[in-house]
Amino acid sequence: MLAHRKVHMFGRFKLPIWVLPLPIAGVVALLGWWGNNLLRTTIQGQLQAQLTSTLNANVTALGIWSTNQTRLATVLAEDPDVRAYATAILTAPPPGRREYRGLPELEQFVEDMRPRLYRLGYSSAQLVNTNFVVMANSLRPQLMGNNNVVSDAHTNKFAELFATGQPVIITPFRPELLIQRRAIRNLAGSLRTNLVFRQFNNRPANRREALMQVAAPVRNSDSHIVGALALIVDPDKEFSRILSVARWGQTGETYAFDQTGLMISHSRFVGQLKALGLLEATNTTSALNLRLRDPGGDLTRGYQPDDSSPSYVRPLTRLVASAVYGENEVDVTPSRDYRGVPVVGASCWLPQFGFGVATQMDAEEAYRPLRVVQLVFVVLVLVLLLCATGMFVFSYATLAWRQRLSEAEVKLKQLGQYTLEEKIGEGGMGVVYRARHALLRRDTAVKLLVPELSDPASVARFEREVCMTCRLMHPNTIQVYDYGHTPEGIFYYAMEYLIGVNLHDLVARYGPQPEGRVAYILAQICDSLSEAHALGLIHRDIKPGNVFLCRRGGVADCVKVLDFGLVRDYRNGDAAAATVADHLIEGTPWFMPPEAIQGPAAADPRSDLYSLGGVGYFLLTGAYIFDAENIAEIHEKQIHAAPIPPTQRTTNPISPEMEQLILGCLAKDMNLRPPSAAALRASLLATPCAAAWTPEERLAWWNAYEQRPAGTPAEAAPDTSKPMATVSIDLSSRME
Repeated sequence: MLAHRKVHMFGRFKLPIWVLPLPIAGVVALLGWWGNNLLRTTIQGQLQAQLTSTLNANVTALGIWSTNQTRLATVLAEDPDVRAYATAILTAPPPGRREYRGLPELEQFVEDMRPRLYRLGYSSAQLVNTNFVVMANSLRPQLMGNNNVVSDAHTNKFAELFATGQPVIITPFRPELLIQRRAIRNLAGSLRTNLVFRQFNNRPANRREALMQVAAPVRNSDSHIVGALALIVDPDKEFSRILSVARWGQTGETYAFDQTGLMISHSRFVGQLKALGLLEATNTTSALNLRLRDPGGDLTRGYQPDDSSPSYVRPLTRLVASAVYGENEVDVTPSRDYRGVPVVGASCWLPQFGFGVATQMDAEEAYRPLRVVQLVFVVLVLVLLLCATGMFVFSYATLAWRQRLSEAEVKLKQLGQYTLEEKIGEGGMGVVYRARHALLRRDTAVKLLVPELSDPASVARFEREVCMTCRLMHPNTIQVYDYGHTPEGIFYYAMEYLIGVNLHDLVARYGPQPEGRVAYILAQICDSLSEAHALGLIHRDIKPGNVFLCRRGGVADCVKVLDFGLVRDYRNGDAAAATVADHLIEGTPWFMPPEAIQGPAAADPRSDLYSLGGVGYFLLTGAYIFDAENIAEIHEKQIHAAPIPPTQRTTNPISPEMEQLILGCLAKDMNLRPPSAAALRASLLATPCAAAWTPEERLAWWNAYEQRPAGTPAEAAPDTSKPMATVSIDLSSRME
C-alpha cells in the first residue's frame, strides 16, 4: 500500500515531489520583486500626500495664527486712546531721558497697555518711530532715547511696514544678541559696552529666551504713519507649539528655519541633540541654537564627522537648502537631516513670513511596511527552500497538506445550492456561515460540522439534532430548510437566518424586562415546546442564549427557540440517546432541573418547564436562580436549595401570580410543576400584566432597536453572571 501510494504520487507529478517548492520559490521571488516595486510606488504616493498635507496644515495654521496676531496688533494700534498717547510719544523730540521722565503719555502707555497685554498673552509692547528708534517700552515709564535703535536685522521689516502701512511679523530672535550688536556699533570700547557685555554674557543660558514681534502702524489724526506698535510674542507658547501639533508617527516633526538655515522653532529631538553634541547641555531649546547642516553621516549610529573640516562649511540639509533657494519640494527619496539620519520630507519657503518650514519623518519608519513585506517574501522563499529539503525526506507529508487544502477550499466554494458569504459564528462542534440560496435568493444560515472539530459521537449527535429538528414546524421554532453531506464528507444543514438578539444579551444590555413582556416571551416558548413535546421530544437545554428574539414577517418580539443539540425522544425510546443519558449529564448547569442531575434518563417535558422557569426568573430579575463558584456547587443547589423569590432580587414590580407561577416551575418535585407547556402558557396569559406588552409597544421597541447605529451602547444594565456554556459530565468516569 505504501509503495503503491509513492508510485502514484510520483507518477502524477512526473517529478519528485520535493522539486515542486523550487519553482514555487522562484514564482514567489518574482512576485516579491513585482510586489516590492508596486508597494514602494504606493507607499511613496501615500508619503507624498501625507507630507504635503502635513506641511500645508502647518502653513495654514501659521497663516491663521499670523492673521490673528496682525489683527490684534492693528486693533490695538487703531484704538483711539492708544493712538493719542502713542502719537505724542512717537513725535516727541529726542532730548535726554531726564527731561521726559514725567511725560504723562509714557505713564499712560504703561498703565493702559499692561492689563491689555496680559489678557491677550503678550509679554510687552514697544513704540518705534519712523527713524527706527524704540521710543517706549510697556515695562518702564520713561522715554528710551536714540540709543535704542531697531536691529539691522529687523529694519527692513519696519521699513516695509512704514512703506505699505500693513502689519508685519518678525521671526524669532534673541534680544541679548541684538543688544550686544547695538552696543558694539554705538559704544565700542566704552564703560557702557563693558557693562552690557557683562550683563548678558553672565545671563544663564537657559534664560536666553527667543522672542517674536508683531507690529502694526500707528497713525496720527491726519492718518499719517508716525511709527509702529510692536507687540512682543513668546514663540514657545504660540509659534513652536503650532508646528508641533501636526506630528505623525514616532519620528515625524515640523520645524521652521531662517535664510541661513538656523532653526527658529523647537526640534523634537532636543535630548538626542544634546547627547550627540549638536546642542550644549545648558540649552533648553534648539530654537536659534542649531544650524541645519548635513553632518555627512548618521550621528545616531556612531558616525564621527571629520574634525578638520569646520562645521560652517558643511552644506545645509537637502530639505532646508531647497526651501532657502526657493524650490518647494516633496522628497520621498531618503536624504540626511541635521542628525545625519535618512529622512523623507517636504519643505517650502514662506516669503510673507521670511522663513521656511519643513516636515519630515525618518525613512526607516516611513518605509517600515515595505521592509516588513520584503522580510515576509524573503522568509517565504527561505521556507520554500527548506520545504524542498524537508519534503525530500518526508514526501508523504504532502498528502495531509493536500487534504487540508481541499477542506479549506470547500469553505470558499459553493456548497450545493448555497453560496457561503461570511462566517457569523463558531462553536465547539461546528461553524455557522451566512449563505444565499442560488434560486430563492434569500439569506440562510448554514452550519457545517468539520470532522476535525468533533469526535464521532458528536457527529452522530449533530446529525440527530437536524433530523429531529426537521420534524418541528412551529413558527416559534428555528426552521431547518435542508441538510446533507458535501462530497468531502462534511455534514451541513441550512436554516433560517435571523437578525435580532438572544435573551441573555437582551438582559445584559437592557436589564430586567417588564412582566408583560416576560409573559409574552415565555408564552411563545411554550408554544414551541408544546409541539416538540407532542412529538415526544424534549429540548433539555432551554436557556437565555438558546432563545432568540427578532422581528419576523412583520411580527415584533417574535421568539425563535434554537439549538436542539441535546434533544431526546423520551416517549419512543430514543435508543442512542437513552444509552448515553444513563451515565452522562448534559445541559447548562444554571438551568438544569434536579432530575437531570440525579438521573439523566428520568427527564420528561416537565424538565423543560423547570428550565423555562429559570429563563423567566432571569428575565424578571437579571440574575440566575443560584450563584455558585463551580459546577458541583450549582448542581448541589439545584437539587436541595430553594430559590430566592424574584421580588427580593429586583426593584421592578412583579405580580404575586407571576412570582408563584415562576416558583412553581422551579419546584424540585416534578409533580408540583405545571403539567404541560400548554397549561403553563394559559397560566402566563392569565397573569395581571399579560396584556400590558401591547403590539404598539412591541413595534416601538423594535423600531428604536433597529435604528440604533452599530456599536452604540445600550441602556445601563445591572451586573449579570457570565453565561455558562452547555457541558457534558460523564458520571461513569466520575464514579470510578
